[in-house]
Amino acid sequence: MSKQPRAVLDGIFAFPPNRETLGGTAYLIVENKALILIDCPPWDDPVQEFLANQVGVKSLFITHRGAIGHVREIQTATNCEIIIHEQIAYLLPKMTVTTFASEYIVSPQCSAIWTPGHCPGSSCLYYSGLGGVLFTGRHLLPNQEGKLAPLRTAKTFHWPRQIRSTRALLERFTPETLAFICPGANTGFLRGQRYIDRAYEQLAQETAFLR
Repeated sequence: MSKQPRAVLDGIFAFPPNRETLGGTAYLIVENKALILIDCPPWDDPVQEFLANQVGVKSLFITHRGAIGHVREIQTATNCEIIIHEQIAYLLPKMTVTTFASEYIVSPQCSAIWTPGHCPGSSCLYYSGLGGVLFTGRHLLPNQEGKLAPLRTAKTFHWPRQIRSTRALLERFTPETLAFICPGANTGFLRGQRYIDRAYEQLAQETAFLR
């Protein structure tokens, strides 16, 4: 049984790693009395109790195909909107979902951004508060040294596209609009921290020589 999530930034919580999503880390944004889930947390008693004591889950945003856990149960319990990229929506048959192509406005402060490469429908969620927070799923992860970068694995769908997606993020943001990155896995390499600060500078440094 997992523990309840803990606050990692003001108004942002990180859930314990979810075994059903291969150790993925889900997050929760508390925004104007509405909750936005990023990926599926462990759906056990502590998590259900925590969410039941909150105002209400408005949306569940899925960053990639491997982040799908108890989506149906979460939607049934919370009546939330499921937001997923159109290229991986087929993984949720007979469910009511909201799909998008390139971008989607989730809330006044949150936008979905398609970043293909890790999988065809890999996407990030950008939160404009706190100087800018990017939730990257498995598109960008800390490596064994705790440095942020796209990581090529045996399951990578298209490595050149993943590099292009990463460079597009660098072109989109600035140090003033991207202060933190919250990766969706490998958080153990962050040595107890669930986010990466000075995110833009670190991302630019680590991806400068990617081929």
